[in-house]
Amino acid sequence: MPNGLRINDDEVVELAEMFRLMSDPTRLKIILACLDAPVAVGAMAEALSISASLVSHHLRLLRAARLLQADRRGRQVFYVVGDPHIRSMLNDMADHVAEEAPEAEA
Repeated sequence: MPNGLRINDDEVVELAEMFRLMSDPTRLKIILACLDAPVAVGAMAEALSISASLVSHHLRLLRAARLLQADRRGRQVFYVVGDPHIRSMLNDMADHVAEEAPEAEA
């Protein structure tokens, strides 16, 4: 079956894994928190009201999937969405969710 994106089977699996990771509400909140500027683990934990160790666990998964990038500054590590493709996709999807659904035609 041809596809419009010209993506091979291995890339489909990688893409599905990225969407699976982003399907977890906590991980999605972490990604969204890192869209505009680098954020430290402690600040994320406080903002999400979860432990820093749980945030770190999620961050390991998100970094492995290349959804977030890390930047060590002294003793702290800051995370940011560094890839403009990820940023654009999330902004587009957020816009889509915010749109009002068109009324069904009778």
